Amino acid sequence: MNIIGKRKIWFAISIAVIIPGIISLALWGLKLGIDFTGGQEIEIEGNTNQSQVLKAFEQAQVKEITVTTSGENRLLIRYSDQGVGDSEKIHQQIKGQLSQIDAKETAFNSIGPSISRDITRNAILSIFFASIAIMLYIAFAFRNTPPPVSPWSFGITAIIALLHDALVVIGIFSILGHFFNIQVDALFVTAILTVIGFSVHDTIVVYDRIRENLKRYSKPFEEVVNDSINETLARSLNTSLTVLLVLFALYLFGGASIKTFILALLIGIVSGTYSSIFNASPLLVVWNNYKIKRLEKKGK
Repeated sequence: MNIIGKRKIWFAISIAVIIPGIISLALWGLKLGIDFTGGQEIEIEGNTNQSQVLKAFEQAQVKEITVTTSGENRLLIRYSDQGVGDSEKIHQQIKGQLSQIDAKETAFNSIGPSISRDITRNAILSIFFASIAIMLYIAFAFRNTPPPVSPWSFGITAIIALLHDALVVIGIFSILGHFFNIQVDALFVTAILTVIGFSVHDTIVVYDRIRENLKRYSKPFEEVVNDSINETLARSLNTSLTVLLVLFALYLFGGASIKTFILALLIGIVSGTYSSIFNASPLLVVWNNYKIKRLEKKGK
C-alpha cells in the first residue's frame, strides 16, 4: 500500500472527523458530571426500578440525575444540587421520597466545588505532563537514529498524533453530551490517558521499524517509511482488533457504571490505531521534507 503517497487523504479524513468535535466544544463544551461540577451520590437498596427513582428525585427538584445499577437490588444515583437550595434539606427530602418507593439509603457521598475544581485541574495537568514526558522519552529513545531524521521529530510527531486521538474522543463526547446527555466524569480522564498510552505504543512500533530500516537500506526516506508501515500494518491491526473485541464485550455485558469509560476507550483505540498508521509516520515525512527544503533554500 502506498500509504505515504496518499497522506493528504489521511490528513483530510482526520480533519473531517476532528472539526465537528471542535465546533461542538466551542458551542456546548462537555457535559460534565458531578466529579467536575460538584454534587451528591447516593446508593440505595430495595425492590425498585430506575424510573421510580428518577420520578422520586424529580419531585425533590434536583437535576442532572444519573442512575446506574450497583449490584443486586442496588442502585447508584448521582445528581447535582446546584441552585436548588440547602443540600442537607434536599437530601432529607430525597430520603423521604425514597421511603415511599420502599428504597433504603445505604451510602451517601458529597462532592463539593473545591474537590471538583481539584479534579478538573489535576485532570488537565495529568494529560499535559504525560504528553511532555512521552515526547521527551521518545526523543531520547530515538537519539541514535541515522540521518536525515532528528530524534525530536519522532517525539513531536508522536505528540501531534496523541493530540489527534484526544481531540477525537473529547469532540465526540461533546456531541454525545449535547444530543444524548452523556456526562464525563473522572473515569473519562483515565480513558484519555489510556488511549494516549495505547496510541504511543502503536506509534513506537512503527517508528522503531523505520529506524531499523534506515540503518539497513539506502532507499529514499519516503520509501523507507512506507515499507516500515506496511511491515508493521498487520501487527498493529491484529493487536487493536483483539483489544476492541474485549472492550466491545465489556460494553455489552459490563455494568452500566463503566459504559461511558468503555465507550471512550473504544473510540480512542480506533482513533489511536488510525493515527499511528496514517498520521504519525506521514507527519514524519512531512517534517523531513520541510527540513530538506529549508536547507536547500539556505544553500542557495
